[in-house]
Amino acid sequence: MLACALLIFPSLAYAAAGPLDLTLSIAGISSVVIFVLAYALVMSEELLHMRKSKPVLVAAGLIWAIVAWVYVQAGMPEEAETAFRETLLEYAELLLFLLVAMTYINAMEERRVFDALRSWLVRKGFSYRSLFWITGVMAFGISAIANNMTTAMLMCAVVLKVAEGDNKFISLCCVNVVVASNAGGAFSPFGDITTLMVWQAGQVPFEGFFALLLPAVVNFMVPAVIMNFFIANRQPASLKENVWLKRGARRIIVLFLITVAISVLCHSVLHLPPAMGMMFGLGLLQFFGYYLRRSLPRSLERKRERYSRRGDWKKLEQLGSVVPFDIFSRIARSEWDTLLFFYGVVMCVGGLGFMGYLSLLSETLYGSWNPVWANVVLGLISAVVDNIPVMFAVLSMAPDMSEGNWLLITLTAGVGGSLLSMGSAAGVALMGQARGIYTFAVHLRWMPAILLGYAASIAAHLWINGALF
Repeated sequence: MLACALLIFPSLAYAAAGPLDLTLSIAGISSVVIFVLAYALVMSEELLHMRKSKPVLVAAGLIWAIVAWVYVQAGMPEEAETAFRETLLEYAELLLFLLVAMTYINAMEERRVFDALRSWLVRKGFSYRSLFWITGVMAFGISAIANNMTTAMLMCAVVLKVAEGDNKFISLCCVNVVVASNAGGAFSPFGDITTLMVWQAGQVPFEGFFALLLPAVVNFMVPAVIMNFFIANRQPASLKENVWLKRGARRIIVLFLITVAISVLCHSVLHLPPAMGMMFGLGLLQFFGYYLRRSLPRSLERKRERYSRRGDWKKLEQLGSVVPFDIFSRIARSEWDTLLFFYGVVMCVGGLGFMGYLSLLSETLYGSWNPVWANVVLGLISAVVDNIPVMFAVLSMAPDMSEGNWLLITLTAGVGGSLLSMGSAAGVALMGQARGIYTFAVHLRWMPAILLGYAASIAAHLWINGALF
């Protein structure tokens, strides 16, 4: 029964097993029950209106308290302390990386980079069919470097504004955007937390992930082509909206690209954690923010003179609402609930793995199954169980797999969440943004097409990258 539970919830394993096997003890079983109850509360987030970080934070504290108590009684308190610190260090590296990435995205949002993009799309007056493909392709491309939830929400904002009132088209576009965002993040080390974890673990080199580009394109294109035939090719009403980039927007984009490059070099050349390069990039952004604040009065004065000569009273009025750039306000706007949820999951599965569930799951899943089938099934499970703990489980088990199989689990865990609207952060975000239009049932209606894309992407990977297996 315990082995079956671990197959359903692969996130019950993380750290290396400790010297004491607690899998069949009261302490171990109690910890499993605590985690399952916490995860049930997480899955009921929409129903309970309770943030997902709360139950896993409490569960993490309880599980490690149980672990520590057992090892204190056994006279080995140092073992539990060392395991906790190692798990915490893994989380800290990812936390710093994600925090910097979110800060840059928030800074670009504050400088109106995304608003300008949306305005450009709206003013062009594309047809519904063109808008469907443009938002899908842009979601695929942007999510390779930005958070898939942020990307999906940006594209959803465009669709909601252009096709206001046409709920059928909006819901179809939302499904397409969710699939595209998840697929776009699967082939880039920065596109998704799962790809980032695999890269940081050293299982796949930075350039190795780009082998998944064509399978990811297949995953996006197959359901998109099917949905394309259900779109009325008509023209939406044209909307007029002009958005001006705030000062420093383009330079922040350049700084972000430089930061990503530095992070890659830190890992590949200096063999240091990518988080070091990202934190260096955060320092660059802080210096640039300081420059923007110090030079703001001179910049405003020059603009007032220029707009006064032109007689552009609208822009002169806008200058009165300009506020200095504040980097710490951008950090504060990071998705802290997601980051804390991440901590709770990592520490929960770390504690359970230290109890011995790691070896049990490894023997059950990768010991008797072919790694290809195991990775495909885990991808399907990620539609129900968050892909973060799924990937942590696989990385912690560290099965003896080829690079092709590591790329396969990266692909399946990344795109498997597209099968259900609640299977990914992008889907959950859009259900809130397009409430009552894009729903669980609407997404479920297109699951056969998405499943076909899932199978086709796996077949494409096995065929194109067969030499890596």
